[in-house]
Amino acid sequence: MNTPLKPMAPGCTSATRTIDSDHPAIVSFARAHAQGASDREKAVALYLAVRDQIRYDPYRIDLSDHGMTASTVLAQGFGWCVPKAVLLAALARAAGIPARLGFADVKNHLSTEKLRETMKTDVFAWHGYTELWIDGAWRKATPAFNIELCDKFGLLPLEFDGVHDSLYHAFDRAGRQHMEYVNDHGAFDDLPLAQIRAVFAEVYPSITAGQPIEGDFAADAAREASRG
Repeated sequence: MNTPLKPMAPGCTSATRTIDSDHPAIVSFARAHAQGASDREKAVALYLAVRDQIRYDPYRIDLSDHGMTASTVLAQGFGWCVPKAVLLAALARAAGIPARLGFADVKNHLSTEKLRETMKTDVFAWHGYTELWIDGAWRKATPAFNIELCDKFGLLPLEFDGVHDSLYHAFDRAGRQHMEYVNDHGAFDDLPLAQIRAVFAEVYPSITAGQPIEGDFAADAAREASRG
């Protein structure tokens, strides 16, 4: 009787310019937080560390090579969805867990007035998440919104158990529309930064001008959420 073969782990383990999993700070953080007896447990621990220790901030988008590098995000302590996904991928690779990046366009029904004025649309192009190779399959993990922001915004925090995909909720705690996935760009072994820059330059020229949005995203989000 033949024993079924366990799916072989893919590549997606080497450091790249942006997914710099060999950077000393990345290696140190991964060693400190990738706690557990299995890749699944380590991946969950790393997910929670990135989700909650790195603040989500779409007011400060830096599309430079330096700004999109995992070690930069870790040092800054903040980032938007794509650099936070890059950071989780780097930490996972540093911990020996294959990781890659996934992208989709999402319609965001809960934003802030400043962000809407800057973007001129409620569609977030090339929203980023991480795919982690756990127990023979790719698992989607979205570490974007830190738990404090979820509380201020009235959102359900995204959990990740290493078994099921962790994707944005369609509705918030009050039953209002939250996120809608409208276009899937697929998965990438490395950050497709040139493609993201090209799309952002066309869709969000104010963002690609290089000037951060003035203000505090978390505070603005809390004020708007309080107004219902």
